[in-house]
Amino acid sequence: MNVEISRSGVSGSAQAPPSKSYTHRAILAAGYADGARVTDPLVSADTRATMRAVEAYGGSVDRSEDDSELTIDGFDGRPSVPADVIDCANSGTTTRLVTATGALADGITVLTGDESLRSRPQGPLLDAIEQLGGRAESTRGNGQAPLVVKGPVDGETVSIPGDVSSQYITALLMAGAVTEEGIDVDLETELKSAPYVQITLEVLEAFGVEAVETDAGFRVDGGQSYEPAGGEYAVPGDFSSMSYLLAAGALAADDELRVRGAQPSAQGDSAIVDILERMGADIEWDREAGVITTRQSSLSGIEVGVEDTPDLLPTIAVLGAVADGTTTITDCEHVRYKETDRVSAMAEELTKMGAVVEEEQEQLTIHGGETDLAGANVDGRADHRIVMSLAVAGLVAEGTTTIEGGEHVDVSFPDFFDVLADTGADVTQG
Repeated sequence: MNVEISRSGVSGSAQAPPSKSYTHRAILAAGYADGARVTDPLVSADTRATMRAVEAYGGSVDRSEDDSELTIDGFDGRPSVPADVIDCANSGTTTRLVTATGALADGITVLTGDESLRSRPQGPLLDAIEQLGGRAESTRGNGQAPLVVKGPVDGETVSIPGDVSSQYITALLMAGAVTEEGIDVDLETELKSAPYVQITLEVLEAFGVEAVETDAGFRVDGGQSYEPAGGEYAVPGDFSSMSYLLAAGALAADDELRVRGAQPSAQGDSAIVDILERMGADIEWDREAGVITTRQSSLSGIEVGVEDTPDLLPTIAVLGAVADGTTTITDCEHVRYKETDRVSAMAEELTKMGAVVEEEQEQLTIHGGETDLAGANVDGRADHRIVMSLAVAGLVAEGTTTIEGGEHVDVSFPDFFDVLADTGADVTQG
């Protein structure tokens, strides 16, 4: 689906979608439990993949008519051997989290996904499962899906790099709680995307599971049970998705744009508020009410590292293209291993729109002071975050921007273009 965005203003209020990261973890935690209700979930292409995985391992997931609640009957820490291959579609989070689940089953689990997912690194997690005594391999021998996993593992200690994906650590902690011995995760390198592990610890605590940081990394004791208080878990709003709305307000608000659903949580991507403030945005966060208000502002370029906030890179790149001066995004090599190489994607697509961009392996530099954005035909790279960030750029580019692959917003923010249109943006979905 092609989407056209013309230069236009936004105002009023918008509701942030529920957090994808929390929803994934809550669905799987409810699967590890005897059962639970997950309220206010994000129901999207990615989280549906996690629901299918829970069902493949012997659980069941019932969605309310309006998708405001999931009722999950879990497999109570003892996953069955799936009757079929688990298709994780485009969801890297699903793949990593439920690969570790497969290591608990007394038999063989096979996992795969679409072409993009089959290009993403899984080797360190496979090696960790092997260290625990399981079998874990890539069918092509390249550390990428399709994956074959055989358990059951009992736990103990694994050594794993921390600079490829924090999702490996999340997967091991979630599975480790129901092993006999528990799992010690020793990090070989500095942990990147660390806030995502804090999200995991927060969700585990809500489900009655204790996991802790150690001098070497993380530890979760075995023999624990997943039991959320009152049998229910409520998902908070998603700051990754919120970043596009906040950027839209800072760049194109006619008056002001209020974004609801912004309650504080462990999400690292709440850093977008600080980043906008540093750039000079007129932004206010009422934390108690969970409302962030932004107004159109003159922004200035800054230097910002994304080692812990990789999903913000596309948003920051667009802000940098409009800001005065130069914006330098550092520590971004791991952002190349997402749904697409997001560093190259933003460099190439913003260049099509007239931005002056320099790309290095671990750094992206945008010369906003030398940039006048103009509408262009751009490729969303089948990546929800690239699509949404380019849509924000289209709001302030001269003329009309046509984005290929607009349907991919379904991964994390299914009604993104409707929400944008409701705030006054000139959006045509083809």
